[in-house]
Amino acid sequence: MSATSYDALIIGSGQAGNPLAYALAEAGHRVALIESAHLGGSCVNYGCAPTKIMLASAQRAHLVRTAGELGIQAPEPVVDFAAVVARKDRLTQNSRDGIERNLTTAHPNIRLVRGRARFAAPNTLHVDLNDAAGQEQLTAPLIFINTGTHAAVPLIAGLEASGYLTNDTLLLGLQQLPEHLIILGGSYIGVEFGQMFRRLGSRVTVIETSATIMDREDSDVSRPMQELLEAEGIEFVLEAEARHVSRNDEGVLTLTADTPGGERRIRGSHLLVATGRVPNTLDMGLELAGIETDEDGYILVDDDLRTPAKGVYALGDVKGGPQFTHITYDDYRIVRDQVLHGRARDYHQRPVPYVVFTEPQLGRIGLSKDQARKQKVPFRVSRLDASTIGRAVETGQTEGFVEVLVGDDDQLLGAAVLCEQGGEIMTMFQLAMAGNLRYQQLENLIIAHPTWAEVLNNAFQKLERG
Repeated sequence: MSATSYDALIIGSGQAGNPLAYALAEAGHRVALIESAHLGGSCVNYGCAPTKIMLASAQRAHLVRTAGELGIQAPEPVVDFAAVVARKDRLTQNSRDGIERNLTTAHPNIRLVRGRARFAAPNTLHVDLNDAAGQEQLTAPLIFINTGTHAAVPLIAGLEASGYLTNDTLLLGLQQLPEHLIILGGSYIGVEFGQMFRRLGSRVTVIETSATIMDREDSDVSRPMQELLEAEGIEFVLEAEARHVSRNDEGVLTLTADTPGGERRIRGSHLLVATGRVPNTLDMGLELAGIETDEDGYILVDDDLRTPAKGVYALGDVKGGPQFTHITYDDYRIVRDQVLHGRARDYHQRPVPYVVFTEPQLGRIGLSKDQARKQKVPFRVSRLDASTIGRAVETGQTEGFVEVLVGDDDQLLGAAVLCEQGGEIMTMFQLAMAGNLRYQQLENLIIAHPTWAEVLNNAFQKLERG
């Protein structure tokens, strides 16, 4: 089979692969981008975007349901789940179509190849084309791997036979509102989906192996989040080890778990497995190109995102580390600047902001208290109840808190913001950190009243040694 040569090959149409293809093409490089599934990667298809589209429907239902708290009488909302899914599908398809137009018409130096790629040799890919359309061999001096991850599925007796959902399959195919959704895993995916489906009308039970949900957070952050979700009717079963899953002839699913209080049997209609992610590196022939992975299958890279194989880079979730769309996009910028402009930047030194899109949101940037203690970084901490924020009182959105960590140089070390607009408030703290501002400058900043941003004036008034 003769090979077709390009200047660059990109495997995966995700949040690093697409902009990198555009940048390389605009610089005059001939690029082939290979994608075996939907365009856009996890964010567009079964991650950020579709989740937040459905969360918007759930939050709108909650606003109607709680309108009486602000003096507005409204009947109990009727959730048309088919319409919720149809809206999500329509907006998702719009995103896919836009990406396809950009890849196939807006950039003539890009060729979109629909198929599954694997390495046949260094700098050489073998592609099995979709729909049994044949095979191709492609070569290039530069290859970029952006294949992402898929849901991890634990080994539990009866799980495969009983049937289950992951966030991938749920967002790509669920058409019926679960009567009782059991969620295996109480981390970020679990809490977002839990609140979403509870507000859409499902009964929800979350099963978690740790003693707290979101166990990477400080306990005094995760505990208030759990209390907020419990107040909405979500049940949590903690320190629970799922042992067996079964489904009877009537379609009722039973999950059996060992807990500190003994065996629990939880019955429901649907089971969502949210126990982490694994990289899409299996059967890619990485060893034929001299590309190494760690014990979990993530591709090993250096500070410049290069693999040991000459001319081969790995970007996004497939290389491990924080798995966020904005981090993947920054991977693109790192590689773009290096390949096209000769500028190097160490990806280890960048900030990692993130938001858990429950309501209220949890926005996080910088060090947590536990991380600061572990790293022996001296800090002072101030925690402000959201109920003291004027805008919160006026809108009736008083749940949660704003917490800031300050170093001995009076600059911010980190923030945890669990309140309405938590992600936006966190980003303001991130800007202050990027500008090396001292907290006194934020305290004395003139900020329009009444806004959520006024919390920058007040967040530091209870600073105490951590």
